[in-house]
Amino acid sequence: MGNAAIIIILIAIVALAVYGTVRRIRYGSACCGEREPGEKKVRVKDKDRSNYPYAYTLKIDGMHCSNCAARVENALNKCGYRWAKADVGNRKVDLLSKQEEKESELSKLIAAAGYTMLSLAEKH
Repeated sequence: MGNAAIIIILIAIVALAVYGTVRRIRYGSACCGEREPGEKKVRVKDKDRSNYPYAYTLKIDGMHCSNCAARVENALNKCGYRWAKADVGNRKVDLLSKQEEKESELSKLIAAAGYTMLSLAEKH
């Protein structure tokens, strides 16, 4: 009887672990939006880097997971003349643009997505 109870408990623990793993794979292990599918990425149509003469690095505060990165990228990629790639580990965004960017405008876009832009550096 005691062994049966232990086996049932172990089966329950394994089932919960498998369920949690499947949810993380399916929906992402996220600090935000954990109970919903990840945000659909806005795809950049023009992927020719030579068409983007301006390059920037943005430091972002509050970006902790892949869902955060997708939100920040989407906020920047929506307009069609920007191409953003977020790096969650370094909490930065590499931004290519077809026109010169203003720090205040980028800061507002990042804030509207729910994050804070700490700095903007132009790459050469």
